[in-house]
Amino acid sequence: MRSFILICIFMMLIFSLSSGQPVGENFFPYQTYQKVLSNGLKVIVIPMQNPGLVAYYSIVRTGSRDEYAPGHSGFAHFFEHMMFRGTKKYPGPVYDRIMTEMGANANAFTSSDLTCFHIVHAKDHLDQVMELESDRFQNLDYEVADFKTEAGAVLGEYLKGLSSPWSLLREKLMETAFTTHTYRHTTIGFRQDVEAMPTMYDYSRSFFKSYYRPENVILLLVGDLNPDETFTKVQQYYGNWQPGYVPPAIQPEPAQTAERSAELTFSGKTLPIMTIAYKAPAFNPMDKAVAASYLLGALLFGENSEIYKKLVIREQSVQFIQANFFANRDPGLFQISMMIKNENDIPLIKGEIDRTIQQAQTEPIALEKLKNQQRRIRYAFLMELDTAQKTASRLVSFLALTGELESVDEFFATCDAVTPEDLQAAAQKFLVPEKRTVISLKGGNNL
Repeated sequence: MRSFILICIFMMLIFSLSSGQPVGENFFPYQTYQKVLSNGLKVIVIPMQNPGLVAYYSIVRTGSRDEYAPGHSGFAHFFEHMMFRGTKKYPGPVYDRIMTEMGANANAFTSSDLTCFHIVHAKDHLDQVMELESDRFQNLDYEVADFKTEAGAVLGEYLKGLSSPWSLLREKLMETAFTTHTYRHTTIGFRQDVEAMPTMYDYSRSFFKSYYRPENVILLLVGDLNPDETFTKVQQYYGNWQPGYVPPAIQPEPAQTAERSAELTFSGKTLPIMTIAYKAPAFNPMDKAVAASYLLGALLFGENSEIYKKLVIREQSVQFIQANFFANRDPGLFQISMMIKNENDIPLIKGEIDRTIQQAQTEPIALEKLKNQQRRIRYAFLMELDTAQKTASRLVSFLALTGELESVDEFFATCDAVTPEDLQAAAQKFLVPEKRTVISLKGGNNL
């Protein structure tokens, strides 16, 4: 069955590419059904041929971005942990036991803009899963001792992260690139806030009551489902969930007018690392500047780019180089990261990056290169839609950032409409020295 689904998607893709037509509104290949309950909970059901299985995703549109209270960073990530402590009806150990008995796979993750709880389970257990999930989202309950234990676990996770040079670099990058906006702290939070977290039990209760509200959550169910029956169950289990979400007062980041930089020394062994991050626009699926920024990453620094062939393949002066436009709810970063084999080459590598960007600003990228990249991103997206779980996971960011499933079709249509001139304009607008932050890291015992 999985092979059949892949073949169908592949044929749709080939038709899309060979026809030369824009992606348009029918790019996403599955029929979708949506309903909004009277309390504001949005429910999206996507039936697909994944017999007997359901991917159950609860997307909370709150991440570390929403932690605007001084001294209280890290709580979005904290609740990724705390939600598994359960309720009076289904305490954490009972929740875990039931999930194990069902053979379900439950987990969660947090980013700057969202917290997502996901379960893959057998279709026959939908009622039980829905009862468990609706209960903990409405009735999460924990004592001070449990809170302190989990806060200690989060601190342990933070300290473990210090063993990675990438964690150290990202923390310095965010606090250097941002002076005001809450993107200044990473998802796990500032160290001093994480260390003080065990004293913030009362605040944690208010955080949960503020953000875990139906208007701030999207329920996404994908797999072997009947939409009408599913909506009836959702109404039964979630219909009494009380609204009350109030969007947080996030301070916008002031315009950056000069290059910022910082140097770090990592106590362990590592090759030198450098990240150059440019201020980038907030995600908007219909904004050509956003789509152009997304495409520029691969075109300028991907495995088919000239700089990659030169630095990684021919000269072998860098271990790798990659660029990413990070889609965020508010203006974020376009990051170019590389691991360099010899720290003496850092100025030369930085010069090569500058030349690559300057060329993109002065010479339009060849139309055929752009078309090839547009085809690649459509192909890559579609080929990840062969199971319920993978389909749901590909939709999480779109739903968290925009609240709308239609943003998938809108974004790929916008990408398809980008021209070489749009790429050049985006490079000229965003990839400029006064809007960038340069962080370099060297090991105390370089390899």
